[in-house]
Amino acid sequence: MEGQRQGIIVWLYSLKQAKMLRRFGNVHFVSKRLKYVVVYCDIEETESLMAKINAYSFVKKVEPSYKPFLKMEFENSKPDKAKEYDYKMGI
Repeated sequence: MEGQRQGIIVWLYSLKQAKMLRRFGNVHFVSKRLKYVVVYCDIEETESLMAKINAYSFVKKVEPSYKPFLKMEFENSKPDKAKEYDYKMGI
Protein backbone atom coordinates (compact mmCIF):
# COMPACT_ATOMS: atom_id res chain seq x y z
CA MET A 1 0.00 0.00 0.00
CA GLU A 2 2.23 2.77 -1.24
CA GLY A 3 -0.39 5.17 -2.61
CA GLN A 4 -2.61 7.51 -0.68
CA ARG A 5 -4.70 5.87 1.99
CA GLN A 6 -8.08 6.64 3.47
CA GLY A 7 -9.63 5.36 6.65
CA ILE A 8 -12.95 3.57 6.87
CA ILE A 9 -14.77 3.51 10.20
CA VAL A 10 -16.82 0.34 10.63
CA TRP A 11 -19.38 0.28 13.45
CA LEU A 12 -20.11 -3.27 14.64
CA TYR A 13 -22.78 -4.98 16.72
CA SER A 14 -20.17 -7.31 18.22
CA LEU A 15 -16.37 -7.35 18.13
CA LYS A 16 -16.17 -11.09 17.42
CA GLN A 17 -15.84 -10.43 13.70
CA ALA A 18 -13.30 -7.59 13.98
CA LYS A 19 -10.47 -9.89 12.87
CA MET A 20 -12.34 -10.66 9.66
CA LEU A 21 -11.94 -7.05 8.51
CA ARG A 22 -8.16 -7.54 8.12
CA ARG A 23 -8.62 -8.84 4.59
CA PHE A 24 -10.02 -5.48 3.43
CA GLY A 25 -7.01 -3.43 4.52
CA ASN A 26 -4.83 -2.54 7.50
CA VAL A 27 -6.75 -2.57 10.79
CA HIS A 28 -5.42 0.48 12.60
CA PHE A 29 -7.59 0.65 15.71
CA VAL A 30 -10.29 -1.37 17.47
CA SER A 31 -12.44 0.31 20.11
CA LYS A 32 -13.83 -2.22 22.57
CA ARG A 33 -16.04 0.25 24.40
CA LEU A 34 -17.66 1.95 21.38
CA LYS A 35 -17.44 -1.15 19.12
CA TYR A 36 -15.86 0.29 16.01
CA VAL A 37 -12.86 -0.57 13.83
CA VAL A 38 -10.69 1.79 11.76
CA VAL A 39 -9.46 0.16 8.55
CA TYR A 40 -7.04 1.87 6.15
CA CYS A 41 -7.13 1.07 2.43
CA ASP A 42 -6.18 2.65 -0.91
CA ILE A 43 -8.12 5.79 -1.69
CA GLU A 44 -9.32 4.40 -5.05
CA GLU A 45 -10.82 1.27 -3.46
CA THR A 46 -12.66 3.05 -0.65
CA GLU A 47 -16.14 3.14 -2.20
CA SER A 48 -16.13 -0.49 -3.35
CA LEU A 49 -14.80 -1.74 -0.01
CA MET A 50 -17.39 0.26 1.89
CA ALA A 51 -20.15 -1.44 -0.13
CA LYS A 52 -18.66 -4.89 0.49
CA ILE A 53 -18.22 -4.33 4.21
CA ASN A 54 -21.70 -2.86 4.62
CA ALA A 55 -23.23 -6.02 3.13
CA TYR A 56 -22.21 -8.09 6.18
CA SER A 57 -24.86 -8.71 8.83
CA PHE A 58 -22.58 -7.91 11.78
CA VAL A 59 -21.91 -4.35 10.49
CA LYS A 60 -24.08 -1.57 11.88
CA LYS A 61 -22.75 1.38 9.84
CA VAL A 62 -19.78 2.25 7.59
CA GLU A 63 -18.34 5.78 7.33
CA PRO A 64 -15.38 7.15 5.37
CA SER A 65 -12.70 9.24 7.04
CA TYR A 66 -12.37 12.75 5.64
CA LYS A 67 -8.81 13.34 6.88
CA PRO A 68 -7.12 13.15 3.43
CA PHE A 69 -9.39 15.94 2.19
CA LEU A 70 -8.84 18.36 5.09
CA LYS A 71 -6.52 21.33 4.78
CA MET A 72 -3.70 20.88 7.30
CA GLU A 73 -2.18 24.36 6.89
CA PHE A 74 -3.64 26.65 9.50
CA GLU A 75 -3.97 30.42 9.21
CA ASN A 76 -2.99 31.63 12.67
CA SER A 77 -0.56 28.98 13.83
CA LYS A 78 1.80 31.39 15.66
CA PRO A 79 1.44 31.29 19.46
CA ASP A 80 0.49 34.38 21.41
CA LYS A 81 3.54 36.23 22.83
CA ALA A 82 2.00 36.53 26.32
CA LYS A 83 1.24 32.81 26.49
CA GLU A 84 4.72 31.98 25.18
CA TYR A 85 6.25 34.05 27.99
CA ASP A 86 4.08 32.26 30.58
CA TYR A 87 5.19 28.86 29.26
CA LYS A 88 8.85 29.84 29.61
CA MET A 89 8.25 31.01 33.20
CA GLY A 90 6.58 27.72 34.13
CA ILE A 91 3.25 29.21 35.19
